[in-house]
Amino acid sequence: MTKILVIEDEAEVRDNIQEILELEDFETIVAPNGRIGVTLAKAQVPDLIICDVMMPELDGYGVLKELRQDAITATIPLIFLTAKAENSDLRQGMTLGADDYLTKPFTLAELRRAIATRLEKKAAVVLHYTNQIKNLGAKLEHLTYYDSLTNLPNQRLLRERFNQVKTQADSQKQQVAVLLISLDQFISLTSSLGHTDTEVLLKAVSQRLVNQIKPVEDDIDTVARLDMAQFAILLKPISCKQDAANVAQTILDVLSQPLLLSDREVFITSSIGIAFSLAAFSNLDNLISQAEVAMRHTKQGEGNGYEFYTTEMTADFDNRFTLAADLYHALEREEFLLFYQPQVDLKTGQIFSTEALVRWQHPERGLISPAEFIPLAEETGLIIPLGEWVLQTACAQAKAWQAAHSVPLQVAVNLSARQFSQPDLTKKIVRVLIETGLEPSLLNLELTESILIADVEAANKTLNELNAVGIQIAIDDFGIGYSSLSYLQKFSFHTLKIDQSFVRNITNNPGNIAITTAIIEMAHRLNLKVLAEGVETESELEFLYQHQCDAIQGYLFSPPKPAAELTRLLKAGQQLQQRK
Repeated sequence: MTKILVIEDEAEVRDNIQEILELEDFETIVAPNGRIGVTLAKAQVPDLIICDVMMPELDGYGVLKELRQDAITATIPLIFLTAKAENSDLRQGMTLGADDYLTKPFTLAELRRAIATRLEKKAAVVLHYTNQIKNLGAKLEHLTYYDSLTNLPNQRLLRERFNQVKTQADSQKQQVAVLLISLDQFISLTSSLGHTDTEVLLKAVSQRLVNQIKPVEDDIDTVARLDMAQFAILLKPISCKQDAANVAQTILDVLSQPLLLSDREVFITSSIGIAFSLAAFSNLDNLISQAEVAMRHTKQGEGNGYEFYTTEMTADFDNRFTLAADLYHALEREEFLLFYQPQVDLKTGQIFSTEALVRWQHPERGLISPAEFIPLAEETGLIIPLGEWVLQTACAQAKAWQAAHSVPLQVAVNLSARQFSQPDLTKKIVRVLIETGLEPSLLNLELTESILIADVEAANKTLNELNAVGIQIAIDDFGIGYSSLSYLQKFSFHTLKIDQSFVRNITNNPGNIAITTAIIEMAHRLNLKVLAEGVETESELEFLYQHQCDAIQGYLFSPPKPAAELTRLLKAGQQLQQRK
């Protein structure tokens, strides 16, 4: 039954209204003044209030103001009763939130119409809010099971789907497989892309994954997003490992295709870990953990690949966890040192540059290979302070050699993807050059081609800044990445380093002969200097000399040496014997 509160100080008017309302089957509450009326409204929350304007102590305006300030009574419709109909009075009431006015004396029809209108509008408001609540409930339900950015299933829904797949696999005596996909170098990529383009990138990656993983009939394949740059794929029951391997390879191929973001091409790669087991013994949390171990094992290499989980990986992962903890303190404990490998000009036979190579002298494990700790430094972000230390130390050493031998000796320093993507990279490098007193032209920064093509526009901007300062740029490990020399014409650099895999035993490999010869010829046409890495034999050296390669480095001339040993080599004036 609809409940109406009547607040009226005149007893005769109040009784008449109450009698009329009760005849209309309304439940009626009455209050002889404004103060009692406010108390009753808050206590019984009526569906409608009829209130006289002119009352002693607390008038109708005061009643309305108090009701609208209370969350419980703020939305109750209120009809004013007034003996005046001045516009100023009406405006005052409407400003405070009155819903209607009845001017005394009023007829029964006018009262009925006013009440009906207010109750209809209240019902419409209630319906509106009810629908809003339902919609919010539906959205909340959706957010409970789906990622808000990509609209992919989240881990909660993945868990429910897993239970379905597990039941299906149990009945078919097949296996359950989970693929964990992580985008490589994601932190470096996001720092150059910015927030908006990063979200566009993640949506595009999600769509590519969904396009490849489509449900077939009653089979269930699920693509889910687990965190910022990790996705999981739950496959329908499989019979053999190769089924999962085929899916993984397809994903790698699809994700490696360039993306166009804000009119610039962006290249991404991914690392995939695969875990599977007999359904009867499967547990989603265990499978995801195992797939993550396999994925991280993939990242230890070059990434852009997939691996199956093995129990040996867990021990390796534990070892890496311990090593990562030690790495955190290694810089402050001064456990790093630099080795330098000479780079030799083939025309003069003289050392013109040295490549600075960082080593870690672990207090218990001894000398640790960069292949083991550099990926860890990348993952943990320690590559930034470590890279700054390498740059500072190498530039200071190059300046010291120049002062001691009166010979301008270049120093080459490798930059990682995360270092290169720093927005203030050029400023940091210039500061180091000023502090050490090294000429910019004597610093040669080595970058892999994959770093450049990850974000062409951002890479070009940074390269132009470095070139403007006078710093030299070299492309390292050329030939093993994704791009051609013609593609790299988009970038400003000075030296091309041929990867050692093409140099090794080159005279017995026709394919490498053709590739290396083509690289040298094309580089020279572009006015680039060519340096061959990993030269270990006289036959390799002779081939490079005959094909006008500009420079070499490798164990044939000298392995990487500590600064003191290289200083002795420089004093001795060691050089390559000249060819005729």
